[in-house]
Amino acid sequence: MSKIWGIIREFFFSKANKELFLFIFFLVLSGIFWLITTLNESYEKEFTIPVSIANIPKNAVLTSEDTDTIKVTIRDKGFALFSYQFGDVLKKIRPSFRTYSRNNGMGVVPASDLKKLIAQQLSSTSVITAVKPEKLEFYYNYGNKKRVPLRWSGRVIPEELYYISRVDYSPDSVTIYASDEKLDSISMIYTEPLNYANFRDTLVAHCEVAKTKGVKVVPEQVKVTFVTDLLTEESIEGIPIQSLNMPEGKVLRTFPAKVAVKFVTGASVYRTLRPEDFTVYADYEEIRKHPTEKCRIFIKDVPRGISRARLEVNMVDYLIESTEP
Repeated sequence: MSKIWGIIREFFFSKANKELFLFIFFLVLSGIFWLITTLNESYEKEFTIPVSIANIPKNAVLTSEDTDTIKVTIRDKGFALFSYQFGDVLKKIRPSFRTYSRNNGMGVVPASDLKKLIAQQLSSTSVITAVKPEKLEFYYNYGNKKRVPLRWSGRVIPEELYYISRVDYSPDSVTIYASDEKLDSISMIYTEPLNYANFRDTLVAHCEVAKTKGVKVVPEQVKVTFVTDLLTEESIEGIPIQSLNMPEGKVLRTFPAKVAVKFVTGASVYRTLRPEDFTVYADYEEIRKHPTEKCRIFIKDVPRGISRARLEVNMVDYLIESTEP
């Protein structure tokens, strides 16, 4: 112990260490004086304060955000601003619904009243120099709502040779609360913009719905599932050629009577396809207006999930027969 004490005494009381400790002491002391002088000066600083509407009637529904924020600029000495920044002085302000609501489904809290509510939390030496925004608006109704479908928005692109074969939503629709005018104008609600690329497996995105001013959406978070499939070029044969706009007493016969259609689709979709899912026709009106040895045929209907559908042949021989005796 005496040896350890000797080492400690030599460390603290040697001439070189005495000078070092003396330098550190005066450095800290000057720093304290500088901090006191600095904090004693007047400054302006911007603070963010949450705002929540209070005393909402039970039969009213806020269709704007439950909690908003305002930015307030305060001028005071550094000590006060320091306490506002790091202390628990600036708390949420709560304007009363009954005081500021109007009969048109909207309420407005002016900047002057926001300043009064904030000033109640400040010291007498603090001065509020600016409030942003200049007024706080909130929207409400008394339970007016409707159910609308949900759709995704943004950029969702799978890898090359893959495509999105199906999109599932959970839930598939949401409830919106808004004014009667907005309820009439909204037929669909979209998600926040999604951004996904270069994926091949099923993609599940948990996201929020896009916010619309004066509209409350329930629920605010949804799940969107993008089911992918491998693209393949295929064809189906044996699709009968039907006639369109044929007058009574006449029958159109084509040679061949059935054709093939080529298309691009997913492997899982192709396994479910049948010739009856496609509609190919020849138009009598076109034949009458432009008579030739061959008639043109067209694709009218294709199943969902089919792209780039085209006929193997676009012209066929035909014969128009009369069924009248």
